[in-house]
Amino acid sequence: MRAVEISAPGPAHVLHVVERPRPVPAPGEVLVRVAAAGVNRPDVLQRLGKYAPPPDASDLPGLEVAGHVVGVAPTADGIPSRWSEGDAVCALVAGGGYAEFCAVPAEQCLPVPAGLSLVHAAAIPETFFTVWTNVFARGRLQPGESLLVHGGSSGIGTVAIQLGHAFGARVFVTAGSAEKCAACVTLGASLAVNYRERDWVAELKTATAGRGVDLILDMVGGDYTTRNLDLLADDGRLVQIAFLKSSKVEIDLMPVMRRRLTITGSTLRPQSVAAKGAIARALEARVWPLLAAGTVAPVIHAVLPLAQAADAHRMMEEGRHIGKIVLDVSA
Repeated sequence: MRAVEISAPGPAHVLHVVERPRPVPAPGEVLVRVAAAGVNRPDVLQRLGKYAPPPDASDLPGLEVAGHVVGVAPTADGIPSRWSEGDAVCALVAGGGYAEFCAVPAEQCLPVPAGLSLVHAAAIPETFFTVWTNVFARGRLQPGESLLVHGGSSGIGTVAIQLGHAFGARVFVTAGSAEKCAACVTLGASLAVNYRERDWVAELKTATAGRGVDLILDMVGGDYTTRNLDLLADDGRLVQIAFLKSSKVEIDLMPVMRRRLTITGSTLRPQSVAAKGAIARALEARVWPLLAAGTVAPVIHAVLPLAQAADAHRMMEEGRHIGKIVLDVSA
């Protein structure tokens, strides 16, 4: 099969198309002929040598795929698999997505939502799994509450806006340009603050009449941390999912205690198959009907052929994209 491998840690040009043996699905897995694969920030970090895959994962980049099942391995417990050859699925994977075939834990597969192409389906798993587990499971967002999403125009951000709005929250975002802010408002944000031009803490305190926001989804870290805590309402929650700045900060814990704040976060890739399977089942029950109805949808900025994976990474690193970048593996 064709696949894109990282020849050595470094800039985008270290990504090369190579020939690899097709993976063989282990018990409890299915083999997917990949039609499209999403590109995500962790792929870039892996390419740079800053985010190694789990020990049992493929060394190939790529954390989400969509395609057709072409092989089904027996389950360890003898219970027949839900999936059959020919099924159209999208799936979260721990690696190996930049390839024509990918072995996937059956529990991490989901049916392609009605009305969506395989390219659009490939843009779903990583961001929807991340948003659901962090905003709704860990962050406990409730109807009528307020949510601030940093990086609102990112793949994660565009999903968080839509799901927050769909489930009855008032959504605020920060973004780095007027164009990105306008796109976030179109997706359902009540207010988008250009962090390059305005003080987002002051703007959002004004927007909430001084109360602050109930939940903040942050992928920046560094000096944003103390500002996030200052902006939280009493009993507010800060959920950390990445660090574009630093993971090391100094904070005063007294306001955390006095105002009953919660600081939490998670990473998705190292979690167990069972944990990811539980997220998949929650998504299918709660979010898949919204995707089928068109209430929410993945936002795709660009689709490039597999051979242009390096260009896709450069595009992500430039940071001008809105939504997701997808590789067309069949091209």
